[in-house]
Amino acid sequence: MSIKSRGWGGEITIRNVISRNLAFLLCLCSFFAGILFTNRLWMVPESWPSRIAVERINSEPEDCNQKIIAAARAIQESSLHHDSPVLGNSKTVQSALKKKYFMVIGINTAFNSRKRRDSVRATWMPQGEERKKLEEEKGILIRFVIGHSATAGGILDKAIEAEELVHGDFLRLNHVEGYLELSAKTKTYFSTAVSLWDAEFYIKVDDDVHVNLATLGTILSRHRVKPRVYIGCMKSGPVLARKGVKYHEPEFWKFGEVGNKYFRHATGQLYAISKDLATYISVNQDVLHKYANEDVSLGSWFIGLDVDQVDDRRLCCGTPPDCVWKGMSGNACAASFDWRCSGICRSIERMMDVHQRCGEDKNALWNARFSE
Repeated sequence: MSIKSRGWGGEITIRNVISRNLAFLLCLCSFFAGILFTNRLWMVPESWPSRIAVERINSEPEDCNQKIIAAARAIQESSLHHDSPVLGNSKTVQSALKKKYFMVIGINTAFNSRKRRDSVRATWMPQGEERKKLEEEKGILIRFVIGHSATAGGILDKAIEAEELVHGDFLRLNHVEGYLELSAKTKTYFSTAVSLWDAEFYIKVDDDVHVNLATLGTILSRHRVKPRVYIGCMKSGPVLARKGVKYHEPEFWKFGEVGNKYFRHATGQLYAISKDLATYISVNQDVLHKYANEDVSLGSWFIGLDVDQVDDRRLCCGTPPDCVWKGMSGNACAASFDWRCSGICRSIERMMDVHQRCGEDKNALWNARFSE
């Protein structure tokens, strides 16, 4: 049975009216469903880790700290490929990441070492525009490394701040200064440096050591292809168990019988490590053990890793006449100091003399090519 309606000169059944209305309704629903689905796709945060990054997290060891580090790294890596609200515009980030250095040199110093710093500035460390040129043309960045005093903002910190305003050559660490805290300072230095500057090598040197930058650069350039390299004058000195002596090791019992020697490690006056090793220290700094002596601590952190140890005696020449003789024989020294003083004896008075007699030609650095 069909009910008919008359109008506009024709007959339209109710069944046809229902069919048309239903079709219109279905089209309308599909349209709004499509808009909703499309919006949900566009609302997915771009800063979420990629599938590969997530798989990397799941492949990390079960240790909680390691998973947190892995997650942070994955999010950071993913964010670098997008305009993340955390990191800002990707073009800005990428342009910042393009600045790479050949080596970052951290000169370990203390609050009472102003005259030592001045002796370094007057000799082997370029100043002013030359230092900027060194960074831009040679990729060599040099900073004095110091933390804070036990009384934050006290007279010692203010003195460093005033010196920084004049020279602009400090790297301030989140670290409380103290002779017994050198191992902690070393960890903090490498962790801070690798987070601030992208370099191939990170060097630590004391402020009473003379350095020839061109020779140092030439030595390091020969090891660029090694991803994990540890360079210095390797030694294996005795573990000193007796209290009260210099370099006493409170944990001597860990090294076996009394009279045993340490494992091989670079002497603390100057050593260099590659970016991978500096990154390793940064990631694992909370669990790396600190021994009494910072050079021993550094060597211990690399035990068990696949690391190339390079023993280069040009990094531990003596002061004149030793460095003079070696220079005349064609073996120019990269670093000079006196072993009996663990640095140049009376370095404030003698640094200029060592520089004049053992320093390389003033044009050697600018003519040097540290080819890859």
